[in-house]
Amino acid sequence: MIKRNLLVMGLAVLLSACGFQLRGTGTTELAFKELDLSARNAYGETVTQLRQMLEASGVKIVSGAPYKLYLADEQENQRILSYAGAGRTGEYQVTTVLNYDIRGDKNLLLKSDKLEVQKVFIHDGNNLVGSDQEANDARNETRRELVQRMMLRLQQLTPAQLDALQQTANARAKAEADALEAAQKAEAETPRQSPLELPQQ
Repeated sequence: MIKRNLLVMGLAVLLSACGFQLRGTGTTELAFKELDLSARNAYGETVTQLRQMLEASGVKIVSGAPYKLYLADEQENQRILSYAGAGRTGEYQVTTVLNYDIRGDKNLLLKSDKLEVQKVFIHDGNNLVGSDQEANDARNETRRELVQRMMLRLQQLTPAQLDALQQTANARAKAEADALEAAQKAEAETPRQSPLELPQQ
């Protein structure tokens, strides 16, 4: 018994030493300590779970933070994969797509991307209650995986990458402002044609 416990502890130490972590455990190091988090569905489960996970990772969710994460749109689709006997539906696939934006200084768009997660569940026409539970479980798992993938995306953003994205956004905004100013100046300098006067009869 003691040997087995020592073996398990030894394996755990080895795995942790090589950077292995069970999904959903440990802390997630993020490039920012404050984040402005909002969503189109402000009271939805996805943004609620993401807020909890960010706070558990030491990120303060505050309005007016240097960086803003906006969950722009979350869409769920469901389709039939296969049929069982007697025309009853066998397998469903539920797909959830989450579109998000990351904004920085002056609310400039730094990054716009999407996440997609798919889950398959069994539908039994003879057990509708159980099938409904299967569908709900699949949707909940999809949401949990979306949140975990969003955390991984945020974890991959380094301060250097964020600075580079901000500089690119600043340059793009300046170019757009300069182009607008030049267009307005050209329009102001264009002589106006006076309306034609028709001869009186």
